[in-house]
Amino acid sequence: MLIGILCGLATCALWGLSFVAPRVVAPYTTIDLTVARYGLFAAVSLILMINPRFRPVGLRRSLVLTGIALGGFGYVGYFMSISYAVRYAGTAIPPLVIGTMPVLLAIIANFKDRSISWSALALPLMLIAAGIGWVNVSIFATTSAGDQTGILSGIAAALIGLVLWVVYSLISAAVMQSQDAPSAMHWTALQGIGAGIGAVILLPFTSLWENVSFTGEQTFHFVLWGAVMGIAGSWLATLSWMIAARLLPLALAAQLVVAETVFGLFYGFLFEQRMPTIPEAGGAILQLVGVGMAIAIFTPRRVAQA
Repeated sequence: MLIGILCGLATCALWGLSFVAPRVVAPYTTIDLTVARYGLFAAVSLILMINPRFRPVGLRRSLVLTGIALGGFGYVGYFMSISYAVRYAGTAIPPLVIGTMPVLLAIIANFKDRSISWSALALPLMLIAAGIGWVNVSIFATTSAGDQTGILSGIAAALIGLVLWVVYSLISAAVMQSQDAPSAMHWTALQGIGAGIGAVILLPFTSLWENVSFTGEQTFHFVLWGAVMGIAGSWLATLSWMIAARLLPLALAAQLVVAETVFGLFYGFLFEQRMPTIPEAGGAILQLVGVGMAIAIFTPRRVAQA
């Protein structure tokens, strides 16, 4: 259990970098970073397959296709959504939107099992909504009409990323806890191949085909962050999450995603070299309290008492 929790927290710390990386590599584009990140993810997966022990052989065809699809649509689609969300909406809103994932998974489970009364969930859900709303209202109040359109686009992109991540989590956890589950290393390799295919598809849309020049410092930052996001933020993070998904129940593993919100906000404010505003801090606290209450409600002990 402890190993699973530590792996989950390490994954969230690495995934949290996604909320700042697109801004660090500017003027390189979101697509540039996506291709570099997931191209390297695929390269690491393929290099490891030189050793037969790391080759995902002997798996059902449907399992192989599922892993590749999760890597392509889940990882590439999610990161593209979050990158555009950060570009348009800033550092505060996207992490808060993604941070609602544990509660969404709990709600999905409750629709299926009906283990908790909906009235018990009313307060935490209101706190979460109030927290996100507080941040959004404060940001809209201090921006022009033109900027507000961009923020709305960023919120929409964050919501798309949230949906993709919920679907990814449900499918991946179901596979890792099935009777014929692949090893964490094999499942990571399949997703790396899928992410690499997605990167190849996006290659024609990168800056390589445009008449754009970058300074040596800009290129250095791009290469450095591409390597960090490809090796640590993708391959290592995926492997750690697969270990956590195997060792922990989905309800508990999903709860750890709250840490991604905290890391994402911390990295964002660190990048901007500022403290959070009162609405940003207050909204984040309200959301974390709401998520914490929802987590407590869904613990086995509270369910037994209901």
